[in-house]
Amino acid sequence: MMKFGIVSDSSCDLAQEYTEKEKVTIVPFYVSFDGENYYREGKEIPVTEFYRKMEAQTGCYPKTSMPSVQDYRDAFLPYVMQGCPVLCICLTKTFSGSMQAALNAKQELAEEYPDAVIEVMDSQLVTVLQGMLVKEAVKLRNQGRSLEEAMEALAPIRSTGHIFFTTKDLKYLEHGGRIGKAASIAGSVLNIKPLLQYYDGELASPEICRGRKKSLQKMIEMFFSYIEKHQIRLEEYHLATGVGLPVAEYETFKQQLREGLQKRGYHVTEWEEIQIGATIGVHTGPYPMGVGFLKRCQ
Repeated sequence: MMKFGIVSDSSCDLAQEYTEKEKVTIVPFYVSFDGENYYREGKEIPVTEFYRKMEAQTGCYPKTSMPSVQDYRDAFLPYVMQGCPVLCICLTKTFSGSMQAALNAKQELAEEYPDAVIEVMDSQLVTVLQGMLVKEAVKLRNQGRSLEEAMEALAPIRSTGHIFFTTKDLKYLEHGGRIGKAASIAGSVLNIKPLLQYYDGELASPEICRGRKKSLQKMIEMFFSYIEKHQIRLEEYHLATGVGLPVAEYETFKQQLREGLQKRGYHVTEWEEIQIGATIGVHTGPYPMGVGFLKRCQ
């Protein structure tokens, strides 16, 4: 019997094949296109279908809703009934109330089952980085580590996560309040593409670049500039690329990144690829693309 169970919300963007194989319970976010009908991400609406609907409906700005307390209760209860401790890794609390819903569910279950052991961890991360943290938790669990040992090992690596990403236009960022309307209009007229970073638990102010091709090249330059400046040893990190709606230019982006790694002498043994989910996609539109990394546990 495993020493603890692992739960995460769907913001971790892990493939269903992986979560089923490794027995990770995923609590879905909800997605709505009309503000009335909500669908569970990855279960009632596949992520690719989400992006296709967004692409097809010009001027449509879908929204997400966090999992409910009941959703978390339903995820925790099977473990509690088996007497198995639970580690729940949630989307950073600065972006969502998902973690608070998990804490509320923990409190309710503690009143009914005083012996229940449920630990809720703020990943301090988003999308692929959160998924990487979950994968490290799985590795520790599979090594036979206790819940306490796993939490101690996971806590310090959360701050090592960094994402560089871009998207095709500014209108979704403007609709979400990340930039002003004037900047969005100017960007559309001038073919300006945003370049963004996520690190230290926050989304950095966007930089801009003219044209999609140049924005992808600039993102790669920013990635290499950062890892060289901070002397990042990539063999000690998870490395992943991600895309929203699958597009041909993603293959070009990966090839340029691969050539850059080889040219600089970086030896990457594992390169993960993910589909960026709806919790980020509602802010980026159908065409987010990026690269991220997170340090592995020692």
